[in-house]
Amino acid sequence: MKLVCSQNSLSTNLSLVSRAVSSRPSHPVLANILLVADDELQQIRLSAFDLSLGIQTSFPADIVVGGKLTLPAKLLTDIVSRLPEGDITLENETDDPTDANFLTTLTCASGRYQVRGMSADEFPELPVVEGGEVAHLPVESLIEGLRSSLFSASSDETKQVLTGVHLTMQPDGLEFAATDGHRLTVVQTVNADAVEADTKTAKVADNALDVTIPAKALQELTKMLERQTGSDVAVHFDQSQVVFEWTDQRLTSRLLEGQYPNYRQLVPRQFSRQITAERRLLLGALERIAVLADQKNNIVKLTLDSTNQLLSLSVDAQDVGSGKETIPAQITGDDLDVAFNVKYLMDGLKTIATTEIQIQLNTATSPAIVTPLGSIKMTYLVMPVQVRS
Repeated sequence: MKLVCSQNSLSTNLSLVSRAVSSRPSHPVLANILLVADDELQQIRLSAFDLSLGIQTSFPADIVVGGKLTLPAKLLTDIVSRLPEGDITLENETDDPTDANFLTTLTCASGRYQVRGMSADEFPELPVVEGGEVAHLPVESLIEGLRSSLFSASSDETKQVLTGVHLTMQPDGLEFAATDGHRLTVVQTVNADAVEADTKTAKVADNALDVTIPAKALQELTKMLERQTGSDVAVHFDQSQVVFEWTDQRLTSRLLEGQYPNYRQLVPRQFSRQITAERRLLLGALERIAVLADQKNNIVKLTLDSTNQLLSLSVDAQDVGSGKETIPAQITGDDLDVAFNVKYLMDGLKTIATTEIQIQLNTATSPAIVTPLGSIKMTYLVMPVQVRS
């Protein structure tokens, strides 16, 4: 195998696929990246797979002699990222991994490096979905929905199904839902194309996309899609796998098993109290008062003053100190004291991009709903914290 490519292209694509390399691989070859030099297409294909998440990407190169092999992911990425800009020649003289000279040589303007690889035959193939359904989704809708929902997914591995985001195809768009048991985000994006049937299957219903995907895979998908503009993403899925494909890139992930909670029934339909406030003003006050909240239990108390149209935020960290801030707000309904985990409120406000937000609630012990005004259809439900007087 022999090829010539730019240092920048190789380094960028290596860092992309490296995210799917396991930190504790169950087999030595899984610590490697599969490199395929295609002399017909004149391109390099890189793949990494941790048996759950797989990433594949391709880019143009001058392929002198085609071939394939695997190379240590971290070592190769570290070397290439430090090489000077310009062309790199990558050459492997034997296809026999038992050969003592099974070394790949990288040559650049400043010198040459040799890295010992492993046979590509040992590298597991990335999963493919045959005969499943396929949906074509706009990049912008996917990014928007994922950015606005991922933060609510659980990090507790014992709550397996909650460590993912639930994607559902609605008649007019996509719905993203994520919850960790204490808060819930539901985002609806419009203009998603209708689900199309795979050529091997019958016509697929409008709501065929109904899957729960691990948050880790979707975080990597978001990073990859942020580099794209304007193209659609083909989403292939069956009962156990999902594959996202666009241009020269591909991400595969296993699906999370288990029934996702019926989250729609958790959202109250009517509210007796409503707060409209400037997002930056509220977030700034929360960030300042969180310094004291961090010292005790992360709890902040909100006091609704409808007479003076003021919202007060207070923290009483016993043996440490206390703090209080007051901001103007439009408040309807009776006065109320209600407490929340300050981090949950800040997480939601940081994700929202609008100038104003609305908080709707009923009592000090019932769910509160935070929504952006004049933006995507996003519902952020936060459970209050019960505080003993």
